[in-house]
Amino acid sequence: MSAREQELFALDQNVSRETVEKLQVYENLLIKWTSKINLIAKSTASQIWSRHFLDSAQVFQAIPETAERLIDFGSGGGFPGLVIAAMATEKRPELSVSLVESDVRKSAFLTTAAREMGLNVTVFAERVENIPSQNADVVTARALAPLSDLFEMTKTHMSADGTGLFLKGAQHQLELDTASQMWEFHVEKQTSATNSESALLAITGLKRAT
Repeated sequence: MSAREQELFALDQNVSRETVEKLQVYENLLIKWTSKINLIAKSTASQIWSRHFLDSAQVFQAIPETAERLIDFGSGGGFPGLVIAAMATEKRPELSVSLVESDVRKSAFLTTAAREMGLNVTVFAERVENIPSQNADVVTARALAPLSDLFEMTKTHMSADGTGLFLKGAQHQLELDTASQMWEFHVEKQTSATNSESALLAITGLKRAT
C-alpha cells in the first residue's frame, strides 16, 4: 500500500494523522488475518484504502448529525463499522458504535482490531436476531442480505425515526422494488464512491406495508 493512497484518503475525508494511523493499524491486521480467515478477497488486498476504507467512509459521511447510536449488521472484516468507529473518534466522539458478527473467528478479529486501534466499540458475537433490541439511530450493513430481509432485521433494532444506511450493488433497484411489496419506506440513493453501478441507500420511515 502506497503512502500516496493514505494521503489521498486523508485529504478526501479530511481526517487527521491520528485517524490515518488507526486505519493503518487496521490495514495491517486485515492483511495478517486474511491469510487465515476470509475477511477480504485477496484480489482486493492492494485496494484496502481506495476500495474498502473509502466505501465505508462514504457511509460515515451520510450519518445524520443528531445520531448517537449506530449498529452495523454482519460486520465481517469490519466494513463499514470499524472505519466508522475510527472516523467517529475524531469527528463524532458522541457516537457509540456496535458491531454484530455471528462468525466466531470474525468477531474475534473485530474485537482484536478495535482494541489495537484504540476504539471503544461493542462487538456482539451473535446473529442479529438473537441480540436485544438496540433502538439505534442508525443501522448500517454492507453486502449482508437482500433488502427485504435486511428491513426485517432493521425494524427490530432501529428507532422509529432512525436511518438505515445500506451499501448495495448493481441490483439495488431490483431489491428496492421487491422490498416495496412488503415495506413502506423513503429512500435516497447516492452513487457509490467506489463503483458507479453500486449505491448507498439511505432508508427512513420504515414500516410494514398494510
